[in-house]
Amino acid sequence: MATIVKLSITVLLLTLLSKGVCGCDLNNITIGTIRSGNEIKGQPEWNVIVVNNCDCPMQNMFLSCNGFQTTEPVDPSIFKPVGDNQCSINNGGSIKPKDTVKFSYAWDPPFFLRPTSVTASC
Repeated sequence: MATIVKLSITVLLLTLLSKGVCGCDLNNITIGTIRSGNEIKGQPEWNVIVVNNCDCPMQNMFLSCNGFQTTEPVDPSIFKPVGDNQCSINNGGSIKPKDTVKFSYAWDPPFFLRPTSVTASC
C-alpha cells in the first residue's frame, strides 16, 4: 500500500511539474504611465510601459481601457481595443520574463489602464 501511495504522489508531482506550476498572475504585471511633455493635436502625450515581472512568459494579456481614445495612432499589434472596455497587449502574443511592451497615446485626462487577464506559461 505504501508503494502505491508513493507512486501516486510521484505521478502527481510529475504531472504538476510538466503542466507548469506557476504563481504568476495579474499581480506580476506593472503598468506605468508618464507624460512625455509632447502634445499631439492639442492633447498631452502619455508614454505607457507594461512590464512582465514574472519569471515565466505571459501571453493573452488584456487591460481595462474603458472609453479609450487617442489623437495619436497606436500600433494595433502593440495595444488594441477589442470590445467590452478591454484592450489587448502585444496582439495576445508572448511577453518574455522581465520584458516590457511600450506605447504612447495622446488624450486628456490619461486613462487608468489595469490588467484584467493574462496567461502565464511556466
